[in-house]
Amino acid sequence: MDIFFNYAIEAAMSFAHPLAKRAKVWPMKSRDGSDRNVLVIVTTIVLDPLSEKYKKKLVDRLSEAASAYIAGKAGITDFVLINRMKEWE
Repeated sequence: MDIFFNYAIEAAMSFAHPLAKRAKVWPMKSRDGSDRNVLVIVTTIVLDPLSEKYKKKLVDRLSEAASAYIAGKAGITDFVLINRMKEWE
């Protein structure tokens, strides 16, 4: 697993997008016990669709870029968008 995880970390380092502040691959266990690598993308754009500042177009653009990126990476199965913790309410 170490070699697989190291590959996944290197892959995340190469993910770059103007709306992404950071990206990192985290190893996770699924409910069936299998190992998965998830690309976690930290962004400053508002992700709450109920907020007045929410811009669906920006969220969609970042999501599409992440989907296209992981489609070309064998070691990464999913992605999640999150805000920096200091921006949480």
